[in-house]
Amino acid sequence: MSLWERSRIIAVVAVSALFVPAVPAFAAEVEQVVNGGFDGTADPFWSSSGPFTLTGGRACVDVPGGTVNKWDVAVGQNDIDLVAGETYRFSFDAGGDAGKVVRAIVGLGADPYTTYFEQSPALGEFQHYSWTFTAPADTAIGQVAFQLGGSPDPWNFCVDNVSLVGGVPPEVYVPDTGPRVRVNQVAYLPDGPKAATVVTSATTPVPWQLANAAGKVVARGTTTPRGVDVSSGQNVQTIDFSRYTKRGTGYTLTADGETSRPFDIDAKAYDKLRTDALKFYYTQRSGIEIRDDLRPGYGRPAGHVDVAPNQGDGAVPCQPGVCDYTLNVRGGWYDAGDHGKYVVNGGISVWEVLSAYETFSALRKVDLNIPESGNRTPDVLDEARWELDFLMSMQVPAGKPYAGMAHHKIHDQAWTGLPLLPHLDPQRRELHPVSTAATLNLAASAAQAARVYKKYDRAFAARALAAARTAYAAAKANPVKLAPESDGVGGGAYNDTKVTDDFYWAAAELFITTGEKQYQADVLSSPEHTADVFGAGAFDWASTAAAGRLDLALVPNRLPGLAAVKASVVRGAEKYLAIQRQQPYGVPYAPANNAWDWGSNSIILNNMVVLAAGYEITGRSVYRNAVLTGLDYMFGRNALNQSYVTGYGEVSSHNQHSRWYARQLDPALPNPPVGTLAGGPNSSIQDPYAQSKLTGCVAQFCYIDDIQSWSTNELTINWNAPLAWISAFVAS
Repeated sequence: MSLWERSRIIAVVAVSALFVPAVPAFAAEVEQVVNGGFDGTADPFWSSSGPFTLTGGRACVDVPGGTVNKWDVAVGQNDIDLVAGETYRFSFDAGGDAGKVVRAIVGLGADPYTTYFEQSPALGEFQHYSWTFTAPADTAIGQVAFQLGGSPDPWNFCVDNVSLVGGVPPEVYVPDTGPRVRVNQVAYLPDGPKAATVVTSATTPVPWQLANAAGKVVARGTTTPRGVDVSSGQNVQTIDFSRYTKRGTGYTLTADGETSRPFDIDAKAYDKLRTDALKFYYTQRSGIEIRDDLRPGYGRPAGHVDVAPNQGDGAVPCQPGVCDYTLNVRGGWYDAGDHGKYVVNGGISVWEVLSAYETFSALRKVDLNIPESGNRTPDVLDEARWELDFLMSMQVPAGKPYAGMAHHKIHDQAWTGLPLLPHLDPQRRELHPVSTAATLNLAASAAQAARVYKKYDRAFAARALAAARTAYAAAKANPVKLAPESDGVGGGAYNDTKVTDDFYWAAAELFITTGEKQYQADVLSSPEHTADVFGAGAFDWASTAAAGRLDLALVPNRLPGLAAVKASVVRGAEKYLAIQRQQPYGVPYAPANNAWDWGSNSIILNNMVVLAAGYEITGRSVYRNAVLTGLDYMFGRNALNQSYVTGYGEVSSHNQHSRWYARQLDPALPNPPVGTLAGGPNSSIQDPYAQSKLTGCVAQFCYIDDIQSWSTNELTINWNAPLAWISAFVAS
């Protein structure tokens, strides 16, 4: 799970009901902005772009071109009082050159300039804008500002009637969930399970009809009542049309007076997803030009290669007091929608991509259309190597303190805003302290790489194994070097206080690759080896024991007691199967207290990896079918009636949080590539935008497809990895 902006958490909102917030006793509405109508003067507003021109009651400024960041040019007003928990209406009238985007914010007017609320409307003709939000903190140094930079061309901005009124009732956000019949909007497999969910007040079975694209009814039946689904708060019933197996496009289901969105029945439906989920990584690359001929619409210059305004990754120093050297850490994948690169998240991501490669031989022939395509190495391995080279570059050189360990992360010294293409990032880059967790991630993924790449590049495989051995030994010599929880400025902390799971995973990968007794002994003596490692979520960047368990079960090796290892994986699959059967939406996920986690979609997919492993071990179709049923949730059979994968399904996520896939903020930029997974419902809704819309949400409803919602709608390398793994399983 990615937590790159957890450091920006301002408040955690308790949730218990579906959009039924407690009703506060509202105070009288109070205007916080002084002279928002610009009556004869612009005071006390300030401008970093020269003096205001008052024209027709409006305040206008000429915005210079050639700036990089939104905040490079701004106008605003400081010394605004905000009260934690109070709801405010932020409104203004604005206009400017067509297509130019203003970042309108309310936040702190002094360091660290925390943003409490923001919107980025594209301007044109003068018009009115208005939103409500709840202040997360008390302050007397608040700020209302309009950030105008980042344009190559000069333009003119005008604003009037700026207002921030406190004591207003919060707006009730009601998502558009479309028809009450919820289906997998992509496709069902002809020989697989086919289920849909209908949201209804009926408590007895209702009739359903399946129609083909021509409108002809091809199957009928009655629903099965399921009662109130805890994860959504909805009364639902299930439609099972598994007995219908004819291939086709444009099918619809009708029940209780509602007709679903269209879907296909197609055995090859997920072949393209297998490719698209992996093609995502090319446009996440750092340190290389992204070629527009390979990804039309996504071309951009290389980021962080020491070309101004970048300070670059070619010779990155440590944070002050951490080390006395620099490292060349160019390359790798940008972790999420920011410009940071994190070893713990990179390690689990590479592992899962390579795990899919080891498990499904068909991936060797998948064409990802990357610069390396056409060489003798499978494209999947070429793409993964881009990250592996970076991970190994993060290792402390010989002769230095903590030699052989890995720096936890590298990212900007301070947070940047949206949008910001990688090559325009002006921030100083810094290496952060080494950690045991990062070192073991390097050891595990490099050990895995050593066996996977040996057939194609013996020298690289040998280098990877040497790095893995060195890292593992260094971690054993420094077993409790933990990343600090407070290290969250400019990038996520990714702190992890438990590393026995990482030791187990690294030892397992080294044993599978080498067969050596020292690693075998560490595997067998680990407390993780006999523990139940399959919790509410099977694995993620902070919980890696299941990664080692899965590889021991699926990759040929001679570990004593291997039958028990495989049996434990099957028990894990049984656990998620039992959970899925209890969920009316067919989700193999039921966290304690119905509190859905950050990145819940990736957790669900990783639980499905365990189900798929159960099938690989036993051949029992019940596990295969459980994976297919889980996919239905991802592609529209859910409370919001939408697909969480960009470009898949009639209604899909497409505004994931990103600095360069930022079309929502800048029409000149693209949406995320087809095949990009959104983080998904997150009960804690940590970001201000989600809090302004979703307070009081129940589990599945704690999601909004908006670029500002970094806690529900992020994209990350470790979330696309299980999407790639599962799509490879289904396509195979």
